[in-house]
Amino acid sequence: MPDLVSPAPGGTPAAAPPDGCRLIDLTLLVAENLPCWWSTHMPFQHKTFNYFADRDDDAAPLLCRAGPYQTRWLLMDEHTGTHVDAPAHFIPPPGSGLPHAGEAGLVTVDKVPLGQLAGPAAVIDVPADLPGAAPGVSPVIGPGLLREHERRHGPVGPGTVVLFRTGWDRHYRPGADGSRYCFDALVARSGPGWPAPEVPVMAELLDRGVRCVGTDAPSMGSAHDGAPVHVAGLSRGAVFVEALAGLAQLPPRGAYFQFTPLKVAGGTGAPGRAVAWLPASGHRGRPAGSGSLSIGS
Repeated sequence: MPDLVSPAPGGTPAAAPPDGCRLIDLTLLVAENLPCWWSTHMPFQHKTFNYFADRDDDAAPLLCRAGPYQTRWLLMDEHTGTHVDAPAHFIPPPGSGLPHAGEAGLVTVDKVPLGQLAGPAAVIDVPADLPGAAPGVSPVIGPGLLREHERRHGPVGPGTVVLFRTGWDRHYRPGADGSRYCFDALVARSGPGWPAPEVPVMAELLDRGVRCVGTDAPSMGSAHDGAPVHVAGLSRGAVFVEALAGLAQLPPRGAYFQFTPLKVAGGTGAPGRAVAWLPASGHRGRPAGSGSLSIGS
């Protein structure tokens, strides 16, 4: 088993994944016809630069520019698909004179320790009927859900990776059907926003020593006001893994989570691969058909 237990900030080591596990992919598929980019940012593009031989096509000819092999190029925002937010995403550097500036603003994605992105997972179920949803407005995940999870499954402590399982990845679909994933709530304001944690629950997680929080929604922040929870978490050195997929495969406790982002110098975030190790004999989470989409796995 690779070494995945490098210390998180503050010297707290992440627990090693158990032996005899099976590996589960929790990553969205990235493609031009899927809603993998933030709806107000640059759209994702993936094009052929070099093909095995020239092929004529009026719309997109394939050219053999460099030899008989195939390679493609990517145009993508740092926050495309399943990705991590580094503190520098919302926190300006010290001395900038900008609001919320601080030392956390120096932590770009290449400086986030891999150990901070790994640990035992506490998967918090978010009810489908969470109150507060409206066109362009996200329903709020409050501290009560955290406390109920702890009452049933034990306390959340330092080194734990907390994952909010909302089932929102069911809206991650090709073409026009995918507009509900992000565009309808964020831009058109024609559909409800995804469930999002409020500042008090994020503060409670940080007070418990949690430094990595994930969600299967497009963002940790709400559709109507995404900044406050980002500032609350990232300013204290936490990182967010957003746009996860398939969290229905995980039990409330017992899985080991790992996210490995691209190591982009100075990046405010980066896409990567999210996985979990689950004991082969362990509980598999929600029953089949519980609302999570398999497109990312």
